[in-house]
Amino acid sequence: MVQLNPDFINSIQQDIPAHLSIDDFIEYCGKPLRPSIRVNTLSISSADFKALMEPRGWEFEPIPWCKDGFWLTGHNPEELGNCVEHIQGLFYIQEASSMLPPTALFDTESQYDRVLDTASAPGSKTTQIAALMENRGLLVANEYSSSRVKVLHANIARMGASNTAITHFDGRVFGEYQFETFDAVLLDAPCSGEGTVRKDPDALKYWRQEDIDDIADTQRELMLSAFQALKPGGMLVYSTCTLNTRENQQVCHFLKETYPDAVEFISLANLFADADKATTVEGFLHVWPQIFDSEGFFVAAICKTQAVDRALPRPKPQKNFPFTHASRKQTEAMKSHLNNLGLTLPETQSLMIRDAEYWLFPEGFDELIGSMRFQRIGLKLADEAKHGFKLRHEAVMALPCQQARVIELDEQQAVEYLMGRDVAFDGDKPAKGEVIVGRHGIPLGLAKSLPGKLKNSLPRDLVRDKVSTA
Repeated sequence: MVQLNPDFINSIQQDIPAHLSIDDFIEYCGKPLRPSIRVNTLSISSADFKALMEPRGWEFEPIPWCKDGFWLTGHNPEELGNCVEHIQGLFYIQEASSMLPPTALFDTESQYDRVLDTASAPGSKTTQIAALMENRGLLVANEYSSSRVKVLHANIARMGASNTAITHFDGRVFGEYQFETFDAVLLDAPCSGEGTVRKDPDALKYWRQEDIDDIADTQRELMLSAFQALKPGGMLVYSTCTLNTRENQQVCHFLKETYPDAVEFISLANLFADADKATTVEGFLHVWPQIFDSEGFFVAAICKTQAVDRALPRPKPQKNFPFTHASRKQTEAMKSHLNNLGLTLPETQSLMIRDAEYWLFPEGFDELIGSMRFQRIGLKLADEAKHGFKLRHEAVMALPCQQARVIELDEQQAVEYLMGRDVAFDGDKPAKGEVIVGRHGIPLGLAKSLPGKLKNSLPRDLVRDKVSTA
């Protein structure tokens, strides 16, 4: 049962718009959220995904602000995260409201070559942005929490996002280290989480005004840094999953007061049908749970109309970058190995070498070398082996793959594979050697072809104890 702190109710009554009822707000806070997903268009189109799942009884209701987002019925929500298609990266379990910020960021016809996601984990918005970028350009995904960086990378790898570079910093450093570098910035700021009570009944149990004030101080500092990291003419989207104006509108107005000639608020009233029902006078989206039967959320779109002065001196360049560009011979050898498996090496991304490791860097990353330390850049393709290369799982999940070259597993075989077991297989396959296995013509991972079976090559940390067929 939801627990709403009386102090929170007294406070939020001052912020709720006049046309909305506090009684309706309290009622909706006690309702369970509708399950929602976003189809991963890096792997499959929404139309093809629906065609796969509708025969199983899945029913899809479109989410108005995300063309690849859907509310679901007709399935077991408890099994959603364990089903083959989720593990395979065909969809992301994502609350509907959290799909708003990337949609707002990409509302214009502008093509972004370089995007910063300032607070990325667990990766729902990062992978949504990667899909909107179609794996082109460069997406820097930052996460301050050490424990959440691993989760972020796992989701990026599962969803086949290859244009990312992960950093592990306090988001307040980007204005200094990446001054006016990015075409677009998403700041989904740490917040008090007032809008998440439908998912977490205890979210507001210990609500205190003093905590709100402290969080808002941090948000203002993050906002300044994000704006400084943005190029003139670029777009900044600021979002939270909280409801009070102190963490939302007031943070945006603070930025406007700091840079009055460089900040323009962009109205989101026409972002989707009925967006005006949640639009403030400034053009921000202030989504209360009862408006769209969703989590509470806040989204503001801000254009940087002109350059600003650098607040801090340019930092010294980072030294000893451990990667070098692959030679033509090394590149051709890697292309040949990938082609033999039905995989394609993207022409716009850079093949890099570190010791005996082969990495694929995002397009345009060279310009950021030395600017700051990166936790992980792009994806690891392979290690040099005695007789060629040992391909990595994340490469199979991210690189373009010829469907005809994927050895198709049936539903039960796919379950067995994801549970780390060898798969009995007598169908058409190469006589021996490394192969790609998949489901629905989309890769699940690597295996070794042996007489009568496929020997499992799934990394041990990806082996599941439980896999369902949804």
